[in-house]
Amino acid sequence: MKKLILTLLVAASTYCSQAQNELTADPNHSRVAFTIDHLGVTEVTGQFNTYEINFASSKPNLSDASFDVTIQVKSIDTNVDMRDKHLLSEDFFDVGKYDKIVFKSTGVKLVSGNKYKVTGELVMHGITKTVTMDMVYKGKAKNPAADNAEVTGIQVTGVVKRSDFNLGPKYPAPMLSDAVTLKFDGEFIKRKK
Repeated sequence: MKKLILTLLVAASTYCSQAQNELTADPNHSRVAFTIDHLGVTEVTGQFNTYEINFASSKPNLSDASFDVTIQVKSIDTNVDMRDKHLLSEDFFDVGKYDKIVFKSTGVKLVSGNKYKVTGELVMHGITKTVTMDMVYKGKAKNPAADNAEVTGIQVTGVVKRSDFNLGPKYPAPMLSDAVTLKFDGEFIKRKK
């Protein structure tokens, strides 16, 4: 009986520990952005304004960390309405058919210090590809504007080829570079149940 109680306590403790590390990106202090070269002489940047990014880890070294990302394509914002409408059209994202970008991590590997490699499946424009991106764990802090709630800072960057996802095939480089840089800067807060 003592063993059973001890097992249950350990299981409950493990569950609580994991629950404490289930986090979600605070949209007020996070950004999902991208950059692409235009005509080989300048960079165009944009962002997606509507997304949900969940992060979970029960180990201090983040070896079991996982990301679950869903981005609403129609929230694209390059600060030029005409360009945004074009990007949502069949020439690029075809938002009528493919309204979400999804990323699910399959593994996180420590490189050194606070630097990691995150691998996962990226689904965009109806195509799924395995991608690996760089992650920097920026640490934890207390937010005095939110009752000193703990926040966790994470930055993820990577480069994908738009040709891998059949985005804008009518617009070859150097008109638009094939390489697109993705960047996520996030403050993660405890996920509400």
